[in-house]
Order: sequence, then structure tokens, then C-alpha cells
Amino acid sequence: MENNRGQWGSNFGFIMAAVGSAVGLGNIWGFPYKCGATGGGAFLLVYLILAAVVGVTVMLGELAIGRKTGRGAVGAYASLAKKYSWVGYMGVASGFLIVGFYSVLGGMVLRYTLGFLINLFGGTGFGVDGFFGSWIANMPGMVGFYAIFMLINIVIVMGGVSGGIEKFSKIAMPCLAAIMVIVIVFVACQPGAGEGYKFLFVPDFGVLASDFFNVLKTAAGQMFFSLSLGMGCMITYGSYLAKKEDLASNSIIIPVADTIVALMAGMAVMPACAAYGLEYGAGPGLLFNSMQTVFLQGMGGTIGNIMGFLFYFLVLIAAITSSISLLEVCCAFLIDKRIDKGQEPARKKMTIIMAVIAFIVGLPTALDGLGTNVAGGAWMNNPAVMFNLPVMAATADWLDFYDFLAEGVLMPLGAMIMSILIGWVFGTKMIAEECEASGKPFKAYKYFDVCFKYIVPVIMAIVLYAQVTSFIG
Repeated sequence: MENNRGQWGSNFGFIMAAVGSAVGLGNIWGFPYKCGATGGGAFLLVYLILAAVVGVTVMLGELAIGRKTGRGAVGAYASLAKKYSWVGYMGVASGFLIVGFYSVLGGMVLRYTLGFLINLFGGTGFGVDGFFGSWIANMPGMVGFYAIFMLINIVIVMGGVSGGIEKFSKIAMPCLAAIMVIVIVFVACQPGAGEGYKFLFVPDFGVLASDFFNVLKTAAGQMFFSLSLGMGCMITYGSYLAKKEDLASNSIIIPVADTIVALMAGMAVMPACAAYGLEYGAGPGLLFNSMQTVFLQGMGGTIGNIMGFLFYFLVLIAAITSSISLLEVCCAFLIDKRIDKGQEPARKKMTIIMAVIAFIVGLPTALDGLGTNVAGGAWMNNPAVMFNLPVMAATADWLDFYDFLAEGVLMPLGAMIMSILIGWVFGTKMIAEECEASGKPFKAYKYFDVCFKYIVPVIMAIVLYAQVTSFIG
């Protein structure tokens, strides 16, 4: 039913927006380096199993809750039972924390995209060797591009659900797919690329035997971050979905499409690393240092600048389609509150308010130079130095600190609680009824009933424990 919150113009538009939310830096950057750091094919095998069992189940639950209630994360849980609205607040808090540090990375991607574009027109897009190290200590540059990236998000989200998010996603996602194919084909032709495919697709079962716990928690964390689960995105996007659309099919299509893009990213990055002798699991440096080296020094010349521009432009598209969904989660929270009070949504005003607050919260991520600290030329120290805390993954820099709170705690905890509520409190019949509202039978009910009640809560409890222990040592 139409309402003044907005609604998707078509199921295709919703799919493009939802896949766009899922396809982001988590795919193009996170998937290749986490895969590279935890055994390649072994990581991929665990990731695929988790996506098929846990990812699809949680996706269906979030879409169903959103569409049933017609509200964002907080309003959705409050509509089902007011005493559980705190679960929705966890989702909004996750999205809020992530949109800040995510946009800092998005600003860096924008800078690299412009750098290769400047090179193509005869300029000097990257001033010095080791540009990555110098750039993260360039505070005016980091903050400036962070602000520009956030401004892009504001403009799109202010346009509304169909007029802004959907309109952008319907153009952006096909462009992303086309550019990615071009990059993959080109990289595949480079000498030595075959080793990268072998590393990606051939599981090393020795890694699973010796380090299964680490592979499991890394794959699960990547899956949740990549699929935009546990952060209110899919509940919010589901709230704009018409009753006639097939929820069960969409809950499968989105993870499948997201996984395909993640694999394509791996097929672009891993063979490139193999061809030019670079580390597979180089963390943030894989995207901002290693791949730059591939294009500027490995390929070189005009062709290197062209491929570099195309690669970072597709990463930029992916970053924007994800960040607008995170900002929309925060905006929907305020819009729902206004509507409940009988006020106009005031989408433009709410978007600006939330974006400004998120920008301020995310500033430390830029100002500590991704852990460079004042001693390295940044304007702010990491949490460990600032608060005299033990040095560990959660305190190494502000990005990891926010990531610990969001991906390490709130997201897996929220997904676990949601599954328990659906399985044991609200009842899985609620999901079945919402799926059948489209007029199509929900044939997989028994499977999802078992997943919601038993499989997802257990796996999420294990993942929560693994994430917390990995961040705090």
C-alpha cells in the first residue's frame, strides 16, 4: 500500500537496491583480503555454506519483518511487541556506526578514482611513491574526501526511495557488473594469473583442520557485513516492498547475486596479486596499496591508468550503493517517529540531520589516519593511546573500534535475537503468512522453521563468541 514513507517502483528496482546494499566494500575489498588471509578456497567453502543456511534465513526474516510492519528497524520491532524495540535500536546503532567509518573508506576510494582519471589526462594523480602511507596521514585530504563522499550519499537519499535510491541503483548496478567483467577478463590474460584462481577455488582442507574456528568467524563476519544483515538495512528496505512481491524468492536472489559479485571480485583481485607477486591477505593495503601497485607499476602506462580508473570506479559505485542503505536506516528511524506523531516525513531535513551526526561520529576514523596516530602525522590518536587501553584489534584504530562494536557485537547478537524471537516468540507462521501474502505458497516453511529455531541461533552464538574474542584477544 502506498504511504508517505515511500515505496519501491518495481521489484527489479528493489532487487537492484537490495543487491547494491549488499554489494559494497565488503565484497570488493573485504572478501578478497579475508579470503586471502584465511586459506583461500577453505574460506570460500565455509562462506558459501553459511550464506546458504544462515544468510538466506536471516535475509528472509528481516525482509518479512520490515514488510509486515511497514516500518524501519526500531518501528518494526515496536510494532510486533513494544518491549522488543531495543532489538531494532541495535540495528540502527550498527548502521549508524558503520556509515561513519565506511564513508571514510568511500572517500579514499573516490580519491583513488580521481587519481587515475587525472593520470589519464596527463596529470599526476599520485604525487609520491608509497602514496597510501602518505595519504592516510594527509588529514585535510582524508576529511575533505570523506565529506564529499557523505555529500553524495545525502543527495541520493534525499531523493527518496524510488526517486533517489532505486533510481541510482538501477543505473549503478548494471554499470558495476559490466565494469567488473572488463576487469576480470583483462586480469585473466596476465601471465601467472592462474595461481590466483587456484588459491581462490581449490580448498586447502589442512587450513580447515588446523584453523577452523578462525575461518568460521571470519567467513561469518564477512557474510553478515557483505549482505547488510543485522544492521537494519533489509528490514528498512523490506518496509518499502509491496505485498505482491515474492519474499521467499527475493531472499534467495539477493544473497546469490551478492555472492556472485564477491566471487567476481576475488577473480579480479586474486589473479592480479598472483600475476604481480603481491600478498593475497594484505588487509586495507590490498585495495589501496597492492592494487594501485598492480595498475601503476605492474601494468603501467595508459592501459594501467585505464584499468585502474575502471577498477576504482566500480569500487566507488559499490561503496555508494551500500552507504546509502546505511544512511537510509538512520533516516527511516527519524521519519517513522515523525509519521507516528502525525507529522510530515521531512525526508530532506532528516537526511541532513542524520548525515551530519554520522559524519561527526565517523571523524575519528579519518583523523587517526587508520591508526597512523599523532606520532605518524595524524591529528588524533587511536583508542588504545587516547584512553590508555591495551593494544588489541578493537583498539588499534577507530575504524576497528567501531567495527568491533558493530560487526563484532551488535550485528551477530541482533541476528541471533531476531532468530530466537521469530522461532520461539512471534512464531515462524508469521514469516509464512508474510511470504504467502504475494499469493504464492511458501514451500520451504519446514526448512526455515528449523533454521530459525535451531541452526541460526546456535551458529550466531558461536560467531558472536568468536568475533568478540578475535577483537579483544
